[in-house]
Amino acid sequence: MNLFVFGLGFSARHFAETRRADFAAVRATVTEAERAETLAAATGFAMCAFGPDTDGPGIADDLADTDVLLVSAPPGPGGDTALRRYGPAIAASRIRWIGYLSTIGVYGDQGGAWIDETTPATPTSARSRERLAVEAAWCALGQETGKAVQIFRLSGIYGPGRNPIVKLREGRTQRIVKPGQVFNRIHVADIATTLAASIARPRGGAVYNVTDDEPAPPQTVIEHAAALTGLPLPPAVDYETADLSPMARSFYGENKRVRNRLIREELGVRLAYPTYREGLAALVADAEGGATAS
Repeated sequence: MNLFVFGLGFSARHFAETRRADFAAVRATVTEAERAETLAAATGFAMCAFGPDTDGPGIADDLADTDVLLVSAPPGPGGDTALRRYGPAIAASRIRWIGYLSTIGVYGDQGGAWIDETTPATPTSARSRERLAVEAAWCALGQETGKAVQIFRLSGIYGPGRNPIVKLREGRTQRIVKPGQVFNRIHVADIATTLAASIARPRGGAVYNVTDDEPAPPQTVIEHAAALTGLPLPPAVDYETADLSPMARSFYGENKRVRNRLIREELGVRLAYPTYREGLAALVADAEGGATAS
């Protein structure tokens, strides 16, 4: 079977690279032509530039020759650019599985309560409202065409080259303290495992929370990373006075504990990194924690 990826970002690239043997061909897009050339050389994938202002040649033909479609690109102006531009080509194709990578941000603020996939989505930020609208658009395509569309709501993603150890080493992190605040996380390898399990067991219209077992305060994770590596621990900073970008501050405005029971019970997923402790320990053991994200 052949894989096509709209938006070969951190999670999608890890999936495509680690599951390369599952696919006869891998084709993917990024927004910039220069980046596409660099990734083609690094991965061996067929790459092209695609975005709101770009459109690579041959995408419609590639989609006609695709079995598995992964959509990882964020919404563009007016919704999902891939769906708007190539919806008819996708509908006419032999694609049997479509996965859309979304965010647990669509649940909005839950006051620290435990939630699962039955919890109504109540997004508070504009970007999460856009994500929810795109989820609905892809699910509508699935209903209209009979293709299995699955939505994967991801929590905070980390892995090689993108994790608290890298930020500590580069001096790019703050130890923000907001009493009662917790976040879930997910290792990029566990995202790949979940996607592969869904491809083996497609269910049209499915929505999955892809997250770890233990929501934790952000400062606790940074403290653990520092203890594992011996790196200096940044001083504690009160959330109210912290120097945060509007986007970063908006993350702290949402507090929830997310359950992952559905991926375990329906897809049989066993997380390799059920908490941040296993994930960070593996990064240290593999000397990947300090790698530079590409």
